Formats: sequence, structure tokens, C-alpha cells
Amino acid sequence: MPPTRLGMLLLTAGLLYAASGVEERLGDAADVLTDIMAAPDKGIPRDLIGKAECIVIVPGVKKGAFIFGGKYGKGFTLCRKGSGWSAPAATRVEGGSFGFQIGVSETDVVMLVMNDSGVKKLLQSKFTLGADAAVAAGPVGRTSSAETDAQLHAEILSWSRARGLFAGVALQGATLRPDDDWNQDLYGKALTNREIVTGNNKPPAAANKLIGLLRKYSGRK
Repeated sequence: MPPTRLGMLLLTAGLLYAASGVEERLGDAADVLTDIMAAPDKGIPRDLIGKAECIVIVPGVKKGAFIFGGKYGKGFTLCRKGSGWSAPAATRVEGGSFGFQIGVSETDVVMLVMNDSGVKKLLQSKFTLGADAAVAAGPVGRTSSAETDAQLHAEILSWSRARGLFAGVALQGATLRPDDDWNQDLYGKALTNREIVTGNNKPPAAANKLIGLLRKYSGRK
């Protein structure tokens, strides 16, 4: 029986990511956040990061080779914990519309989860943006631009960046789920994403840069 398109996509994606380990991807996630926030008038408003319950960063979402319209990415979810941020939980993103796709093979994706309802959905075993959770394009710029209807009503705000172009994009149809293999690699045991972001798991050393940046940009120590 010939492989399905989804099966071919996952196989291709697995090969694409085989050479990129979980610790390297944590570094990539930190670099994405650094680059996006480098220009205050063009990045994610800092007050939104400070108000967010969780953040999802997925560097280099890839179009699947030979798979028309297929997309796949691996990144990390971190959530508010006390006055700071939790350890990172590995997260896979599949499918959906990521913006700026014409002639582009990779797109960085950032999502902010803005309320408890969005967090509960994010930490399920699987959920789809736009179907299971309300998602809207996030505003770009300084804090004044954060006062939008999107911020008031959406559970999740999202952005994407390709070829240096960064903008808010509603990621309709994208599916998020835990990456159990990478969580095992990070923590040496089987943990769910909920257990990681709500528990007392010590963040791996490779996550220190990313967590430090989130503290800086959110104002949480």
C-alpha cells in the first residue's frame, strides 16, 4: 500500500530534523526571539509578552519536500510560573497556513497564549488553531499597538517571519501536539507538556538563554 501524503510528509520532516537535536533547537528558538525583538518598533509588543500565559516558539517551520502544501516544525512551549517562566516543553506543529509562503521554504513562528482557556487547550494531547482555540494575528510594534480587538478576544496571538519579513498572521488550521521523544531527551524520562510547564522540572542548561530572554522581554524575574 503506497504511503499517504501525511505519512510522506512526516517521513520527510523526520529526515529534515534528524540532524538538528533538541539542544540545538533551543538555541535556534532563542535566536529567533532575539532577532524578532531587536527592533522595538517592529517586534512583538513587550507588554503582550508580559501578559501572556504561555509562549510557543517554532524556528524554521519547513515545507515538506515533494508534499504539496505540507508543513512541519519543532519548537518549544514555556508558560508563566510564579514570577518567571517554566522549563520548555517540546512541541510539534503540523499543517496550517503560516504566511509569506511564496517561494519560501522556512518560516519562524511565535505564538502567545493570552488566557487560561487557551492554556488548557494548548496543553491537551493535540489541538488545532482556529478550530479548538481562537487565534488572531498579533500586533507588531511598541506597546501602544497592543491595544487591539485581537488582544481582547483571541485566546492565542500569532506571528510569522520569513526572509526577514515579520508580521502578525492568524495560523488557521495548524495542529500542535507534544513531542514526546524530545521531552525524553531533555529530561531523561517520559513527561507530558503539562507536567513540564506546571511542575518543578529543572530547565536544561541549553534553555538558559531562551529563559533569560523571556525574563528580559516580559519583565518577569
